[in-house]
Amino acid sequence: MTALANLTLMEVDALTDLDGGLNLTDGHARLDLTGEQAAIVARIPEMFETATRRAFPTIEEAAQSAFLGALGQRSAPVGTGRILSCYSSTLATDIVARALPDGATVAVLHPTFDNIADLFRTRGLKLVPLSEEALLDRDWPGPPVSAVVLTMPNNPTGLITPEGHLRSLAEHAARHGQTVILDASFRGQVRDAQYDTYAVLDAAGADWITIEDTGKLWPMHELKIGMLAYSERTTHPIERAFSESMLAASGVVLQLVEALAGDWVDGGYERARALIDLNRSTVREAIETVGLSLADPDSQISVARVALPEDGPDSSQLYDDMVARGVHVLPCAPFFWADPKSGLRSIRISLARPHEIVREAAVTLAEAYLARG
Repeated sequence: MTALANLTLMEVDALTDLDGGLNLTDGHARLDLTGEQAAIVARIPEMFETATRRAFPTIEEAAQSAFLGALGQRSAPVGTGRILSCYSSTLATDIVARALPDGATVAVLHPTFDNIADLFRTRGLKLVPLSEEALLDRDWPGPPVSAVVLTMPNNPTGLITPEGHLRSLAEHAARHGQTVILDASFRGQVRDAQYDTYAVLDAAGADWITIEDTGKLWPMHELKIGMLAYSERTTHPIERAFSESMLAASGVVLQLVEALAGDWVDGGYERARALIDLNRSTVREAIETVGLSLADPDSQISVARVALPEDGPDSSQLYDDMVARGVHVLPCAPFFWADPKSGLRSIRISLARPHEIVREAAVTLAEAYLARG
């Protein structure tokens, strides 16, 4: 593994592996369609026709209402013009980074997916880490930090910011003139993360920006929407930054999101939850045979970190061994964007895959670890 590789480059390597290696890198749902989802996909020609006849704002508002409602976000500003539909949550993050003042100091959760830090740095922002321990202790940063970025649930650990902690941060931010930025890309996977964060943030009087994502829930091959919402209080030029990157999202994809959100509340969530739980148990059982364990046993999101002992191979070595065996997973050092060495002792495997693929990958991981020992 090259020392300069970021997580997305490793995901691209897995996606484009001409030898057909197993891809358990990205957190996207690379699954077979359920019967219910297949029936929705079969309606795409109808959605094309609707997109030519129906006003775009009507299509967009229906999708936002269905999706955010399915995730418990009843206070989201649907219909106000303060939710922008992007091609992806990554693009939404870049728009936010460009809207923040150049050179501003931003606290970013640590660890978390490295492209958040990369995008903010690229746009000229100064970053300081906010550890998960500090979050749980409600040890919030003061000035010169002007924005605090949380990922909830966090990737890769699965940590959910409790409602009381988010309220505490929002009240702190309101007192200090800070913006709370919430990346909720994995929210749809976990009921415990679906308390109404919009109500919490607004009640505290905080300036906030929230990024939602449909790409982690359904196997739609990148037909997804990132929703960028912002508070009535914000003075950041978000609409201007949006206009520099986009005209509009696809009305067809928005209809697809609306329909899939309907399935999500009609049993789709439970069907997905059962598979993720089964795959997590399968990984746990496979790695326990060689003395390994899950780093985050209580995590509910569709990825699992495997803890690696100090006296064994680190995650970069194991990553190389796994690729050589035809299986792509992610070493965790890049998630620890402010201190990569602290991530050498865990490796991440995606669970949003068919069960047999996860089982094979977990067995290969155990074999590769044992061979190194």
